[in-house]
Amino acid sequence: MKVDDFLWLLNWFRDHCDGDWEHGSGIHIDTLDNPGWSISINLEGTELEGVEFKEIQVDRSDIDWFICFIKNGKFEGRCGISNFPEILSVFRKWVDVVNN
Repeated sequence: MKVDDFLWLLNWFRDHCDGDWEHGSGIHIDTLDNPGWSISINLEGTELEGVEFKEIQVDRSDIDWFICFIKNGKFEGRCGISNFPEILSVFRKWVDVVNN
């Protein structure tokens, strides 16, 4: 059975906790006021640090959208209120490509 993307992210976080990394910036999930979601995942000190990622932007409507990009050593995602699973899927697929 495939682990859903949120549980996968929890495991990815756990696997990168080394007593230091998680005290830096780790993973931050927040809300946007339009409404929507944001996620910031620290890549420094992980296998993803410095790996190229091409920005992905999908605009279906004012409430159905997402964008993922790398900025200042972090994977950044912003999305509409129902699109958070898509951001997690983008991150997971990128990690899978890098690790295989």
